[in-house]
Amino acid sequence: MKKLVVAASAVLMLTVGVALADAVGPNDVAMADAVVAESLTGVAGDPAAGRDIMINRKLGNCLACHVNSEIPEQPFHGEVGPPLDGVADRWTEGELRAILVDVKQAMNPESIMPSFYSLKLGARVAEKFEGKTILGAQQVEDVLAYLMTLKEE
Repeated sequence: MKKLVVAASAVLMLTVGVALADAVGPNDVAMADAVVAESLTGVAGDPAAGRDIMINRKLGNCLACHVNSEIPEQPFHGEVGPPLDGVADRWTEGELRAILVDVKQAMNPESIMPSFYSLKLGARVAEKFEGKTILGAQQVEDVLAYLMTLKEE
């Protein structure tokens, strides 16, 4: 039984590793008309992981600027950006992916929202992120999967 578990774990790690190795790099993301139609990884996003990334004050930190009533247990929701309530009804999956990848290109070059999967981060971004993306490709897909659950009731 132990050998079976080890073998299954190895296959899973190889599968995930291959999928992540095939992720679209930040300089290779195809954005057309403010839409990134294709997944960055080819792996479905995990809404629960996306929610965790979104509320993580040291990672996504989305609540610093956005209100999201689906997360009442988190204090101090911001009001700088639009509310995330119903966001999946206002934008398509491809539009939301584009906003997450590079909001400056997708919406507004002057946006204070950081571009999470771009090497052009703009102003007000910590030095530790220079030359790096804030989120990885799969993390973007996870946040996107979570955002797609936020529909008007």
